Amino acid sequence: MSAVTQSIRRNAIGLGLFAVVTGGTIALTQGLTQQRIAEQAARAEAAALFEIIPESEHDNDLLNSTVTLPGGLRPHTEQPVSAWVARQNGEVTGLIVPAVAPDGYSGEIHLLVGVDLSGTVLGVRVTSHRETPGLGDRIEARKSDWIEQFEGRSLSNTPPREWNVKKNGGEFDQFTGATITPRAVTKAVKNVLTWHRKNRKAIRSAAETAGGTR
Repeated sequence: MSAVTQSIRRNAIGLGLFAVVTGGTIALTQGLTQQRIAEQAARAEAAALFEIIPESEHDNDLLNSTVTLPGGLRPHTEQPVSAWVARQNGEVTGLIVPAVAPDGYSGEIHLLVGVDLSGTVLGVRVTSHRETPGLGDRIEARKSDWIEQFEGRSLSNTPPREWNVKKNGGEFDQFTGATITPRAVTKAVKNVLTWHRKNRKAIRSAAETAGGTR
């Protein structure tokens, strides 16, 4: 074997080993990053649950108290809904339902909507979004108190036609320079209440008998 051939072989082996090591390092880094993102999302979700229904308003293990509810919350799907159940002294004090506003300015907006068995909103929190910083991101509770205006609302005290931003003839405030984002969130909360009204008996029955974990 000539010196040139040996040199080529050594270089090829070296490049191959470099590629393997580099690829492994990248894969490991991506895996760790995804794990950290998932852990951060889980912590944010847990924090949001206790903001919607504080510990003073339930005495059960909220994080591990879930129930499967009827589907139909999202359009064109009957996939069952997994929600958290809050109880105090054995009585259901509320449900926290994951919801999605598909029509945000920059894509989907993920929410948690707390509702009691009568269909009244207990609280709403945004868990993830890609809305414009300084404009649409004011849907976050840490950026403004806008999201608090849903508390105490229902389809009884706020008729369906009023579940829109004021610019479009509704009851809810929009942001200066940003209408699409608050309108999308308002619509998503309304959808939860509409779904709840349609399935009220089934939701009550499931919530009162549930004891599973998520």
